[in-house]
Amino acid sequence: MNNIYEIVKKRIIILDGAMGTMVQSYGLSEADFRGKRFQRHPIDLKGNNDILSLTKPKIIEEIHSKYLQAGADLISTNTFNATRISQADYGTETITEEINYEAAKIARKIANKFTKDTPQKPRFVVGVLGPTNRTASISPDVNDPAARNVTFDELVEAYTEAAKALMDGGVDFLMVETVFDTLNAKAALFAVQSVFDKFRKKVPVLVSGTITDASGRTLSGQTLEAFYYSINHFPLLSVGLNCALGAEQLRPYIEELSHISDSLVSFHP
Repeated sequence: MNNIYEIVKKRIIILDGAMGTMVQSYGLSEADFRGKRFQRHPIDLKGNNDILSLTKPKIIEEIHSKYLQAGADLISTNTFNATRISQADYGTETITEEINYEAAKIARKIANKFTKDTPQKPRFVVGVLGPTNRTASISPDVNDPAARNVTFDELVEAYTEAAKALMDGGVDFLMVETVFDTLNAKAALFAVQSVFDKFRKKVPVLVSGTITDASGRTLSGQTLEAFYYSINHFPLLSVGLNCALGAEQLRPYIEELSHISDSLVSFHP
Protein backbone atom coordinates (compact mmCIF):
# COMPACT_ATOMS: atom_id res chain seq x y z
CA MET A 1 0.00 0.00 0.00
CA ASN A 2 1.19 3.47 -0.81
CA ASN A 3 2.12 5.32 2.36
CA ILE A 4 -0.79 7.54 3.30
CA TYR A 5 1.43 9.43 5.75
CA GLU A 6 3.63 10.58 2.88
CA ILE A 7 0.68 11.51 0.67
CA VAL A 8 -0.98 13.73 3.27
CA LYS A 9 2.25 15.69 3.67
CA LYS A 10 1.87 16.83 0.07
CA ARG A 11 -1.86 17.44 -0.39
CA ILE A 12 -5.36 17.22 1.02
CA ILE A 13 -6.93 13.82 0.44
CA ILE A 14 -10.58 13.57 -0.55
CA LEU A 15 -13.14 11.27 1.05
CA ASP A 16 -16.24 10.17 -0.85
CA GLY A 17 -19.72 11.51 -0.15
CA ALA A 18 -22.79 10.00 1.45
CA MET A 19 -23.82 6.44 0.63
CA GLY A 20 -27.46 6.80 1.71
CA THR A 21 -28.42 9.59 -0.67
CA MET A 22 -26.79 7.75 -3.55
CA VAL A 23 -28.75 4.61 -2.72
CA GLN A 24 -31.96 6.64 -2.60
CA SER A 25 -31.32 7.89 -6.13
CA TYR A 26 -31.83 4.34 -7.45
CA GLY A 27 -35.42 4.21 -6.20
CA LEU A 28 -35.06 0.67 -4.91
CA SER A 29 -38.11 -1.32 -3.81
CA GLU A 30 -38.60 -3.75 -0.95
CA ALA A 31 -38.02 -6.58 -3.43
CA ASP A 32 -34.68 -5.03 -4.43
CA PHE A 33 -33.49 -4.94 -0.85
CA ARG A 34 -34.59 -8.52 -0.27
CA GLY A 35 -33.14 -10.01 -3.45
CA LYS A 36 -33.56 -13.75 -3.88
CA ARG A 37 -31.89 -14.61 -0.60
CA PHE A 38 -34.27 -12.79 1.73
CA GLN A 39 -37.58 -13.21 -0.09
CA ARG A 40 -39.16 -14.87 2.95
CA HIS A 41 -37.55 -12.69 5.61
CA PRO A 42 -40.28 -11.78 8.16
CA ILE A 43 -39.31 -8.11 8.56
CA ASP A 44 -39.26 -5.37 5.91
CA LEU A 45 -35.72 -4.69 4.69
CA LYS A 46 -36.24 -1.51 2.68
CA GLY A 47 -33.99 1.15 4.17
CA ASN A 48 -31.38 -1.36 5.33
CA ASN A 49 -28.75 0.00 2.95
CA ASP A 50 -26.03 -2.19 4.41
CA ILE A 51 -27.71 -5.39 3.22
CA LEU A 52 -27.42 -4.20 -0.39
CA SER A 53 -23.80 -5.35 -0.29
CA LEU A 54 -25.32 -8.85 -0.32
CA THR A 55 -28.43 -8.36 -2.45
CA LYS A 56 -27.39 -5.60 -4.89
CA PRO A 57 -23.57 -5.57 -4.90
CA LYS A 58 -23.39 -4.13 -8.43
CA ILE A 59 -25.17 -0.98 -7.24
CA ILE A 60 -22.69 -0.53 -4.39
CA GLU A 61 -19.83 -1.06 -6.83
CA GLU A 62 -21.32 1.59 -9.11
CA ILE A 63 -21.66 4.11 -6.28
CA HIS A 64 -18.04 3.59 -5.24
CA SER A 65 -16.95 3.98 -8.86
CA LYS A 66 -18.86 7.23 -9.29
CA TYR A 67 -17.14 8.76 -6.27
CA LEU A 68 -13.71 7.64 -7.48
CA GLN A 69 -14.45 9.00 -10.95
CA ALA A 70 -15.34 12.31 -9.29
CA GLY A 71 -11.87 12.46 -7.72
CA ALA A 72 -12.13 10.78 -4.33
CA ASP A 73 -8.98 9.26 -2.86
CA LEU A 74 -10.86 7.27 -0.21
CA ILE A 75 -14.12 5.36 -0.43
CA SER A 76 -16.15 4.35 2.62
CA THR A 77 -17.56 0.87 3.03
CA ASN A 78 -21.32 0.49 2.95
CA THR A 79 -21.43 -0.38 6.65
CA PHE A 80 -22.79 2.65 8.50
CA ASN A 81 -25.39 0.52 10.31
CA ALA A 82 -23.56 -2.81 10.05
CA THR A 83 -23.41 -3.72 13.72
CA ARG A 84 -25.52 -6.33 15.47
CA ILE A 85 -27.12 -3.55 17.46
CA SER A 86 -28.40 -1.64 14.42
CA GLN A 87 -29.14 -4.70 12.30
CA ALA A 88 -31.39 -6.09 15.03
CA ASP A 89 -34.06 -3.64 13.84
CA TYR A 90 -34.29 -5.67 10.64
CA GLY A 91 -33.82 -9.11 12.19
CA THR A 92 -30.52 -9.50 10.35
CA GLU A 93 -28.09 -9.31 13.25
CA THR A 94 -26.83 -12.85 12.63
CA ILE A 95 -25.32 -11.90 9.26
CA THR A 96 -23.57 -8.75 10.44
CA GLU A 97 -20.12 -10.26 10.03
CA GLU A 98 -20.90 -11.23 6.45
CA ILE A 99 -22.27 -7.77 5.63
CA ASN A 100 -19.08 -6.08 6.82
CA TYR A 101 -16.80 -8.55 5.07
CA GLU A 102 -18.60 -8.36 1.72
CA ALA A 103 -18.88 -4.57 1.86
CA ALA A 104 -15.13 -4.33 2.42
CA LYS A 105 -14.43 -6.74 -0.45
CA ILE A 106 -16.61 -4.70 -2.83
CA ALA A 107 -14.87 -1.45 -1.95
CA ARG A 108 -11.44 -3.12 -2.14
CA LYS A 109 -12.18 -4.48 -5.62
CA ILE A 110 -13.19 -1.07 -6.99
CA ALA A 111 -10.34 0.81 -5.28
CA ASN A 112 -7.81 -1.66 -6.68
CA LYS A 113 -9.25 -1.26 -10.17
CA PHE A 114 -8.88 2.52 -10.10
CA THR A 115 -5.41 2.34 -8.57
CA LYS A 116 -4.32 -0.05 -11.31
CA ASP A 117 -5.65 2.29 -14.00
CA THR A 118 -3.98 5.38 -12.47
CA PRO A 119 -1.17 4.20 -10.17
CA GLN A 120 0.00 7.77 -9.64
CA LYS A 121 -3.25 8.32 -7.69
CA PRO A 122 -3.70 5.39 -5.30
CA ARG A 123 -7.19 4.81 -3.87
CA PHE A 124 -7.88 3.67 -0.32
CA VAL A 125 -10.74 1.92 1.47
CA VAL A 126 -12.13 3.21 4.77
CA GLY A 127 -13.98 0.68 6.89
CA VAL A 128 -16.91 2.51 8.47
CA LEU A 129 -17.96 1.88 12.06
CA GLY A 130 -21.13 3.92 12.52
CA PRO A 131 -22.58 5.22 15.79
CA THR A 132 -25.33 2.56 16.14
CA ASN A 133 -28.91 3.56 16.86
CA ARG A 134 -28.42 3.53 20.63
CA THR A 135 -26.56 5.72 23.09
CA ALA A 136 -24.63 4.58 26.14
CA SER A 137 -24.74 8.00 27.81
CA ILE A 138 -28.34 9.13 27.54
CA SER A 139 -31.50 7.59 28.92
CA PRO A 140 -34.20 6.66 26.38
CA ASP A 141 -36.81 7.32 29.10
CA VAL A 142 -37.32 10.90 30.30
CA ASN A 143 -38.87 9.53 33.49
CA ASP A 144 -35.82 7.40 34.32
CA PRO A 145 -32.52 9.27 33.82
CA ALA A 146 -30.50 6.20 34.85
CA ALA A 147 -32.03 3.92 32.20
CA ARG A 148 -29.92 2.73 29.29
CA ASN A 149 -30.82 0.61 26.26
CA VAL A 150 -27.25 -0.53 25.57
CA THR A 151 -24.18 -1.25 27.68
CA PHE A 152 -20.52 -0.48 27.02
CA ASP A 153 -19.77 -4.21 26.83
CA GLU A 154 -22.53 -4.77 24.28
CA LEU A 155 -21.12 -2.00 22.13
CA VAL A 156 -17.61 -3.42 22.40
CA GLU A 157 -18.85 -6.85 21.33
CA ALA A 158 -20.71 -5.43 18.33
CA TYR A 159 -17.83 -3.23 17.21
CA THR A 160 -15.30 -6.04 17.63
CA GLU A 161 -17.22 -8.25 15.23
CA ALA A 162 -17.58 -5.46 12.67
CA ALA A 163 -13.97 -4.26 12.87
CA LYS A 164 -12.56 -7.76 12.47
CA ALA A 165 -14.75 -8.46 9.43
CA LEU A 166 -13.84 -5.16 7.80
CA MET A 167 -10.14 -5.86 8.25
CA ASP A 168 -10.57 -9.39 6.91
CA GLY A 169 -12.26 -7.85 3.87
CA GLY A 170 -9.20 -5.73 3.14
CA VAL A 171 -9.82 -2.16 4.33
CA ASP A 172 -6.90 0.24 4.59
CA PHE A 173 -8.34 2.24 7.49
CA LEU A 174 -11.08 2.06 10.09
CA MET A 175 -13.24 5.12 10.78
CA VAL A 176 -15.42 5.58 13.84
CA GLU A 177 -17.79 8.14 12.45
CA THR A 178 -20.76 10.39 13.16
CA VAL A 179 -19.96 10.25 16.87
CA PHE A 180 -22.84 11.78 18.81
CA ASP A 181 -22.01 9.92 22.04
CA THR A 182 -18.36 9.76 23.00
CA LEU A 183 -18.92 6.71 25.19
CA ASN A 184 -20.07 4.81 22.09
CA ALA A 185 -16.91 5.96 20.31
CA LYS A 186 -14.72 4.87 23.21
CA ALA A 187 -16.33 1.44 23.04
CA ALA A 188 -15.55 1.32 19.33
CA LEU A 189 -11.92 2.32 19.90
CA PHE A 190 -11.59 -0.24 22.69
CA ALA A 191 -12.93 -2.89 20.33
CA VAL A 192 -10.56 -1.84 17.54
CA GLN A 193 -7.55 -1.99 19.86
CA SER A 194 -8.66 -5.42 21.05
CA VAL A 195 -8.79 -6.65 17.45
CA PHE A 196 -5.33 -5.17 16.79
CA ASP A 197 -3.91 -6.87 19.87
CA LYS A 198 -5.55 -10.25 19.29
CA PHE A 199 -4.69 -10.60 15.61
CA ARG A 200 -1.43 -8.62 15.68
CA LYS A 201 -2.42 -6.51 12.74
CA LYS A 202 -3.13 -2.78 12.64
CA VAL A 203 -4.57 -0.22 10.26
CA PRO A 204 -4.71 3.56 10.75
CA VAL A 205 -7.82 4.78 12.56
CA LEU A 206 -9.91 7.90 11.97
CA VAL A 207 -12.58 9.40 14.23
CA SER A 208 -15.23 11.86 13.07
CA GLY A 209 -17.64 13.46 15.50
CA THR A 210 -20.90 15.32 15.07
CA ILE A 211 -21.78 18.77 16.39
CA THR A 212 -25.56 18.66 16.52
CA ASP A 213 -26.49 22.34 16.73
CA ALA A 214 -25.23 25.90 17.22
CA SER A 215 -24.28 25.13 20.84
CA GLY A 216 -21.13 23.52 19.49
CA ARG A 217 -21.71 20.35 21.50
CA THR A 218 -22.26 16.70 20.71
CA LEU A 219 -25.68 15.18 21.39
CA SER A 220 -24.38 13.79 24.68
CA GLY A 221 -23.38 17.33 25.73
CA GLN A 222 -19.62 17.52 25.25
CA THR A 223 -17.85 20.53 23.86
CA LEU A 224 -15.55 19.93 20.91
CA GLU A 225 -12.47 20.21 23.11
CA ALA A 226 -13.88 17.75 25.65
CA PHE A 227 -14.74 15.33 22.86
CA TYR A 228 -11.22 15.54 21.46
CA TYR A 229 -9.48 14.93 24.78
CA SER A 230 -11.84 12.04 25.55
CA ILE A 231 -10.51 10.11 22.54
CA ASN A 232 -6.99 11.49 22.30
CA HIS A 233 -5.54 8.54 24.23
CA PHE A 234 -5.90 6.48 21.04
CA PRO A 235 -3.27 7.02 18.31
CA LEU A 236 -5.33 8.41 15.44
CA LEU A 237 -4.52 9.20 11.84
CA SER A 238 -7.15 11.94 11.93
CA VAL A 239 -9.94 13.40 13.98
CA GLY A 240 -12.65 15.58 12.53
CA LEU A 241 -16.30 16.42 12.12
CA ASN A 242 -19.08 15.31 9.81
CA CYS A 243 -22.84 15.49 9.37
CA ALA A 244 -25.54 17.59 11.05
CA LEU A 245 -24.31 21.13 10.34
CA GLY A 246 -23.20 22.33 6.92
CA ALA A 247 -19.76 23.47 5.83
CA GLU A 248 -20.20 27.13 6.76
CA GLN A 249 -21.54 26.40 10.24
CA LEU A 250 -18.84 23.80 10.93
CA ARG A 251 -15.90 25.91 9.81
CA PRO A 252 -15.22 27.61 13.18
CA TYR A 253 -15.26 24.23 14.92
CA ILE A 254 -12.81 22.80 12.40
CA GLU A 255 -10.56 25.80 13.03
CA GLU A 256 -10.79 25.16 16.77
CA LEU A 257 -10.00 21.49 16.27
CA SER A 258 -6.97 22.29 14.13
CA HIS A 259 -5.50 24.28 17.03
CA ILE A 260 -5.81 21.50 19.60
CA SER A 261 -5.41 18.31 17.58
CA ASP A 262 -2.14 16.40 17.43
CA SER A 263 -3.61 14.34 14.57
CA LEU A 264 -4.59 15.27 11.06
CA VAL A 265 -7.98 17.01 10.80
CA SER A 266 -10.85 15.73 8.67
CA PHE A 267 -13.95 17.55 7.51
CA HIS A 268 -16.89 16.07 5.64
CA PRO A 269 -20.05 18.11 6.22
